[in-house]
Amino acid sequence: MNGETQFIEVHGYRRAFRMAGTGPPLLLIHGITDSSGTWAPVFDALAEYYTVIAPDLLGHGESDKPRGDYAVAAYANGMRDLLSVLGIDRITVVGHSLGGGVAMQFAYQFPEKVERIALVCPAGMGAGVHPAFRLATLAGAGPALMALTSWPVRTAVTAAVPIVTALGGLGLGPDAEYVLRLYGHLAEPGARNAFLRTIRAAADRRGQTITMLDRGYLAAHLPTLVIGGTRDTVIPSGHAGRAHRAFPGSRIEIFAGAGHFPHHFDPDRFVKLIRAFIEETDAAVFDPLRWQRTLRRGLPIVGLPSPLPSDEPAPSVPLTAGPTQTVEPAQAAGSAPA
Repeated sequence: MNGETQFIEVHGYRRAFRMAGTGPPLLLIHGITDSSGTWAPVFDALAEYYTVIAPDLLGHGESDKPRGDYAVAAYANGMRDLLSVLGIDRITVVGHSLGGGVAMQFAYQFPEKVERIALVCPAGMGAGVHPAFRLATLAGAGPALMALTSWPVRTAVTAAVPIVTALGGLGLGPDAEYVLRLYGHLAEPGARNAFLRTIRAAADRRGQTITMLDRGYLAAHLPTLVIGGTRDTVIPSGHAGRAHRAFPGSRIEIFAGAGHFPHHFDPDRFVKLIRAFIEETDAAVFDPLRWQRTLRRGLPIVGLPSPLPSDEPAPSVPLTAGPTQTVEPAQAAGSAPA
């Protein structure tokens, strides 16, 4: 990964990020407990064509971990401020998992700055999420997590990773080894506290509480790509289909056999997909009058669960084509045209 970690201070906090390449700017936002390192399999290849910026979100990686606001709206503000300091006015955003939720929130809060968004196994599409995240929202989760990330337990877990993976990986499917490695990051108190604040701002015992299902119609003018994996057990794989239906005119690509990290599963395909998406779509241009008219119509997407769905398992989406499946843009029923 050629993008060396750089540091910049924003609001008195050190922010870590990687930046490399030339060409149109591309922002890569990682998921919870992760860091910019998650993009290592695709970073250099993308940097051959774009100016790639991959930050460590506040509370993650090598960025500072203050006692602060870790809601998706605050993360979106952080992305705006980082890009402002770097002198970047408009950008294509790729967000993975929680980063997908941040990408959507960024596009919602600052539509004038976003040219396109790509959502990789995104959060914010329903309650469903791995039980471990629900448990982390409960009272007493802090002391329990401290015990689970103590040196003796971490040593035992590290030694057992091959066995755990062979036995099904605690329900994590093909992502077990990588996710268990991320778990080790929570041994550091600042990272652990940031994780708890982040997950509690996004979920409760019933699952995810953040949602963009009620506002997806506002993105009718915004080129959107949704990427999912058929074996995603962190966020139900059916949520990729929900995102496709919630964002009018979006494209969807499902990686057969991939789990929660399609960019790890098939990096070459992922890079080609992002390149094709950027090259084949025109950058969105924000029109405040169109935004106002769409808001006034206020037409939600029909056929989707309520913004805060109940604790029912997410229904599967009938996406059955092989590993090269692409569903072309389709206007979602009931969406408000811009």
